[in-house]
Amino acid sequence: MATLAPSLPALATTPGVRAAAVRHLGPNWYASVMGTAIVANAGATLPVHVPGLRTVCTAVWVLSAAMLLTLLTARAAHWIHHRDRAREHLMDPAVAPFYGCLSMALLAVGAGALIVGRDWIGEPAAVAVDTVLFTAGTAIGLAAAVAIPYLMVVHHKTDGASPVWLLPVVAPMVSAAVGPLLLPRLPAGQPQQTLLIACYAMFGISLLATLVMLPLVFGRLVTAGPLPLALTPALFLVLGPLGQSTTAANKFADVAPGVLPTPYAHGFAAFAVLYGVPVMGFALLWLALAGAMVLRARRRGMDFAMTWWAFTFPVGTCVTGAEGLAQHTGLAAYRWLAIVLYVFLVGAWLVAGFHTLRGLFSGALLAAPGRGPAAPRPVTARTR
Repeated sequence: MATLAPSLPALATTPGVRAAAVRHLGPNWYASVMGTAIVANAGATLPVHVPGLRTVCTAVWVLSAAMLLTLLTARAAHWIHHRDRAREHLMDPAVAPFYGCLSMALLAVGAGALIVGRDWIGEPAAVAVDTVLFTAGTAIGLAAAVAIPYLMVVHHKTDGASPVWLLPVVAPMVSAAVGPLLLPRLPAGQPQQTLLIACYAMFGISLLATLVMLPLVFGRLVTAGPLPLALTPALFLVLGPLGQSTTAANKFADVAPGVLPTPYAHGFAAFAVLYGVPVMGFALLWLALAGAMVLRARRRGMDFAMTWWAFTFPVGTCVTGAEGLAQHTGLAAYRWLAIVLYVFLVGAWLVAGFHTLRGLFSGALLAAPGRGPAAPRPVTARTR
């Protein structure tokens, strides 16, 4: 069955239809979970008090957790009933990098449990949820950081670099950024030191891999011109490692005192600013460049695609990075930057979410490549 039935109730009543509906469900769908979770996580730590914001963020986190459970179930059905298609995804250079999104979805929802979820589910449950999701997300992220580049070298044939290449290598950076949340829950001494150093090591893994990939992406733009219209929003993915590494550096500075000897703790505090300020500056430069490319593509007819979720999580990492710099520099400029970027993040999340729901109900987003929904309404383009 190539297309999704027009009515969703049919999926709930017919097992065969449910299995067929997920045949073309790719790992890129985890980006919607990431984008939803970062709205909750970044909003809860904004350097400004907004009445009711934390409650809204907690509700959004619950939504992200429900989305994660739904997608995990659907993707399990995909692997059980459509292994041929799943293997095709792994061999497809345009789809395989999105396996890094599974790791980041787990990590983002797990971090949200400790940041806001604990308000509703309690501290012990939040710690348990984050421990499980952090462990699973980190293991999957490290595996993807090795396996996907291996497939790219050995099996994939590509015409040029793509921003989606960053997805598997940025996953360890997300682990590095959210791992410090668990540090106070560990016994003092070796356990805390081991986790902090492990997070710092994953920071290095992801940063150096990004420094290898990023020149290829920019070189492809300069030599081959703009990306295809539907893929243009993926340029925002470059913001992910930039914002997330700034966030991680600031988190290290938060937890290092009392965990590491004084000289190293002070070193992390200095590193948070000395590293974060120039990297955030480059992130803003890239944001302006990517934004200009997106506006150009929009004028040329770019329609909705699942790549629009790239406007959410990567921007959210820049929000948390700016929040950290606001704390460690005391500059009002970074507080305002975090607020402005968060407003953009929420707007992008609402737009992407609306179009995704519309595509699900029409059947367009779960249709086979090159096929549209059964109804005669216009179909928006999408990238798997």
